[in-house]
Amino acid sequence: MQTDEPCVELGESAIFQPLALGALRLANRIVMAPMTRNRARPDGVPDGLMVEYYAARADAGLIVAEGAWPCAEAQAYCRQPGIATDAHVAGWRRVVDAVHARGARIVLQIMHSGRIGSSRIKPEGGETVAPSAIRAHGQIYTDAAGMQDFDMPREMTQDDIEHAIDSHRMAALRARTAGFDGVELHCTSGYLPMQFMYSETNRRVDAYGGDAPARVRFAVECLKAMADAIGADRVGFRVNPGNTFNDARDVDSAATHEALLSQAAPLGLAYLHVMRAPVSDIDAFALARKYFPGRLILNDGFDPESAERAIAGGEGEAVSFARHFIANPDLVRRMRMGLPLAKFDRRTLYTPGPAGYTDYPVAA
Repeated sequence: MQTDEPCVELGESAIFQPLALGALRLANRIVMAPMTRNRARPDGVPDGLMVEYYAARADAGLIVAEGAWPCAEAQAYCRQPGIATDAHVAGWRRVVDAVHARGARIVLQIMHSGRIGSSRIKPEGGETVAPSAIRAHGQIYTDAAGMQDFDMPREMTQDDIEHAIDSHRMAALRARTAGFDGVELHCTSGYLPMQFMYSETNRRVDAYGGDAPARVRFAVECLKAMADAIGADRVGFRVNPGNTFNDARDVDSAATHEALLSQAAPLGLAYLHVMRAPVSDIDAFALARKYFPGRLILNDGFDPESAERAIAGGEGEAVSFARHFIANPDLVRRMRMGLPLAKFDRRTLYTPGPAGYTDYPVAA
């Protein structure tokens, strides 16, 4: 594998110190970020390949497992894992047991895709729904028919909203049954909670639409349902102010996220996982620190040295890595020893099989 420049050896510095995130006790402050890798079985059941992948990276203090769909209408991608059936629970149990055997904590990201997806991907009966009947611009890959336009979604009724919230509650319970230490709500990347949050994807005139405090209601109610199910100290959520992925548009993303964080603040959640804003006029980390009183996991664009500085400087309590964990299953060891970091191959991010997934070697 190609390598980046060598790391500066950090030794037993701040990033290697233990940390409590609510009920989660981490051996270090290095977090593996959730990354869709499309390696589950077609029915969404994690298999042995996923067990191998996650176990190899369990030197992390915390692994946030990739977004899993909580109900049939929530699936976005081919070969995306679910957490909606007993078979899903059994498959994830193997992953969790392997990670726990190596000492890491692991939480499952719960991801409802809303309008992002295709009927050619979802299980039978999985209708595409969204806050408003507004089709997302763009296409999605399907194993069945190649690239397809995003579905035209049906606007959710009150019953649909209640079902979606309850599916998050049930997903949290199933995750705990599978042995996960907690769950993380996916509140970014243009999926259902963000579709409710953003002004250009939510044109509702009921209690879930209108101004920012009303538009964030769905996400907050999902968090409350998950917290009531398994304990707030085992629930986190992920945000990315300014994010426009999957045709997500908002008149004032900073104000919307201020409303979300302010309403989530009293819930006593385990952590907030905040991504660096993709726009220059929003300081996502400062916004998070101002409006959310709990622990912060920082994400996006960090290398070992900048992560150490961020933790030592009090910007956040932990830092998550995505691409570095793809090509470096032994990332924590490499950071401790100042070893070079391998680069990942973009061509194999989402392809089936072990290539670019479980075949990256550990450092000699």
